[in-house]
Amino acid sequence: MPELFFKTPMESKHPEEKGKVYDLIILGGGPAGLSAALYAGRARLDTLLIEKNLPGGQISITDWVENYPGFPEGITGLDLAKKFEDHARKFGTRIVLEEVVDVDLKSEPKIIKTSQGEYRAHAIILATGNEPRKLNIPGEEKFKGKGVSYCATCDGPFFKDKDIVIVGCGNSGVQEGLYLLRFVKSITFVERLQCHNAEKILMERALKEPKMKFYYEHELVSIDGKDKVESVTAINLKTKEKMVIPVQGVFFYVGLVPKTEFLRGKVDCDPYCYVICNENSCTSVPGVFAAGDVRMKDVKQIVTAVAEGAIAATMALKYLEGKKEM
Repeated sequence: MPELFFKTPMESKHPEEKGKVYDLIILGGGPAGLSAALYAGRARLDTLLIEKNLPGGQISITDWVENYPGFPEGITGLDLAKKFEDHARKFGTRIVLEEVVDVDLKSEPKIIKTSQGEYRAHAIILATGNEPRKLNIPGEEKFKGKGVSYCATCDGPFFKDKDIVIVGCGNSGVQEGLYLLRFVKSITFVERLQCHNAEKILMERALKEPKMKFYYEHELVSIDGKDKVESVTAINLKTKEKMVIPVQGVFFYVGLVPKTEFLRGKVDCDPYCYVICNENSCTSVPGVFAAGDVRMKDVKQIVTAVAEGAIAATMALKYLEGKKEM
């Protein structure tokens, strides 16, 4: 193998050192980013991972994971995220918790600007994932943190013995609703489709719960109250009849949007702002790869994100090898 840019973990220096250039920078510390970091570290790439929040991404705020291979009894999302992080760190990846605000992906080396500094690397993996979609209905922003939530694991204990609404009857909504049952008095699901779109095994559990009820073909139109949530208003999409539901909390699970705001105009994205890449994770910019839920795809699962992270790191390695041979 020709000599590359790689250094062993012990040779890594502080990123603020003048002239410091990493082999690889990974943006995002979810399953895809941490998997990429593991593979890059084992390949002895000098790797930096930048994550805005805690490593683990969406799984770190997921109560329970029971469809990831190797854990037949299930595992908490937080525990699985920690295992991913520890595995990546074992092979030398440095992780910093900073927000990326801008990038220059066409320079050489490529430049990543964060809220606290500037980093450079010869290759980049985009694994920023996604975040909860908002409906932007009246009261949603006003009552955020005062009864409106997007994270059952984070906020569930605050709703002990309360009546709540969950907007969305997909996998996330139903699974998090089952978790919330340990705290709340009742849960009303509001779903605009004709039926649920959650996995059968989740609905089998949910339909056995007397504290849960479901309104299909309904849409939430407002969240009402004075200083905190007191009720919500929903509309029947068939009859156009409105109804008021007295509740003290609203949890939103109406899909996710990619965290690509800082990438606009820097790399090709589809109309929904997901990064476009081929089966080898290559984007429109040489030396820039994408993995996980930030990329355009149909299946968004932990296991697919992990696989894509491995592919992206492998392709980054090949890119760097080819670059050195030029």
